[in-house]
Amino acid sequence: MKKAIILAFVGLTAASCTQTEKGAGIGAVSGAIIGGAVTGNVRGAAVGAAIGGVSGAVIGRVSEQPGQCYYRDRYGRRYIDDCRGY
Repeated sequence: MKKAIILAFVGLTAASCTQTEKGAGIGAVSGAIIGGAVTGNVRGAAVGAAIGGVSGAVIGRVSEQPGQCYYRDRYGRRYIDDCRGY
């Protein structure tokens, strides 16, 4: 029962967030899980959470800008530009 209440609370809290905040939250949680699993310690989870949070916020921010898309160039650098309708 406690788990259901916690999940409902988290779901309701996330419903009021902007896309940037949702992206940062999802990225941070995912990064923490992956970082902790790969390194097996708290430091790895913290680094994963930081990297995932920043990456998720960038992706979420793009989704708030109509007509803007997130791209990578051939060198792996990320940038935001007008969406191309191919």
